[in-house]
Amino acid sequence: MVEHTGPERLAARFSTLAAGTSATPLEGSSSPHEQLDDGGESLDVQASPTPSPRVEPAPRRDIIAVGGGKGGIGKSLVSANLGVHLALSGKRVVLVDADLGGANLHTCLGMVAPKLTLSDFVERRVSELSQVICPTPIERLGLISGALDVLQAANPKYTQKLRLLREVSRLDVDCVIIDLGGGTGFNILDFFLIADHGILTVVPEPTSIENAYRFIKAAYYRRLRTIEMSWNLRPFVEEAMSERSPGGLKTPADLVAYVERRDPEAGRRLREELERFPLKLVVNQTRTPEEQKLGFAVSDACRKYFGIPMQFLGSIPYDDAVWRSVRRRRPVMIDSPDSEASRSLRQVARALGLGA
Repeated sequence: MVEHTGPERLAARFSTLAAGTSATPLEGSSSPHEQLDDGGESLDVQASPTPSPRVEPAPRRDIIAVGGGKGGIGKSLVSANLGVHLALSGKRVVLVDADLGGANLHTCLGMVAPKLTLSDFVERRVSELSQVICPTPIERLGLISGALDVLQAANPKYTQKLRLLREVSRLDVDCVIIDLGGGTGFNILDFFLIADHGILTVVPEPTSIENAYRFIKAAYYRRLRTIEMSWNLRPFVEEAMSERSPGGLKTPADLVAYVERRDPEAGRRLREELERFPLKLVVNQTRTPEEQKLGFAVSDACRKYFGIPMQFLGSIPYDDAVWRSVRRRRPVMIDSPDSEASRSLRQVARALGLGA
């Protein structure tokens, strides 16, 4: 008989993984090859990767990235329906299908594959990203479809990615929602980290919780590397990494505390920058009240072991209306606006504070 893993055990599993998170992944220096090209490679936190690009979003534009450690957990459900809801609320919204090489967000919206995609921008067949925005059946909602035909577009080089990140942040809309692929590759992490709101989506299953932990860990060290370079904190971090005492650094939160003890000003900068980490959480496909509360436990563990805040936006219950809408190729908020899933998605949008 297979033993059921309840919400308490799932939360405990996340805490156990996080408690075992060593601060040592920052040790070591990157090779010249790693410094030249990080495109398409999976993030190895044992190395020092090329720092993620610093792309400052324009004022008043909200950028939302929806990611997770694996596929099939509802990222596209959240992305598409948040976009629909915000557009229906009067905002100009663009959905960006950044699941490069596996784009299917157009299907969620009941559309055929657009003729122009990210491939055309990456390969410079068009000069501006706005030229590949395709109208959708929803007024004020546009779609930038992911690369469907060019392998290189699914794994852009660093310079191509930097150009793409900058153009995404400059789109003339009220809100950009980026639907990310699964995993912890550099491309995925960098899209996640430029967002004002990075939504991590999980389901109440052991594999999803473990992958969420790995995603947070990879994004944390990607972010920390950028801070190191920007604020010249590398000497302090390397000094902290050299500590070998039994009571030394055990978690990323210990690293921040160490830097604060050595240099209060540097520690303050480090803590402030890490607390700007754009981390939010949505638990999808919940079936019990206990599963609906899983997000609070995961958020608490994230704060305790990583030293970064995670806002729990809410849960989305398992709802037959969702799979029926998928089969009809219609967003659930259009196909079944009064369903439990639709009501929960509207609550997620309100929790984001976007005035919808």
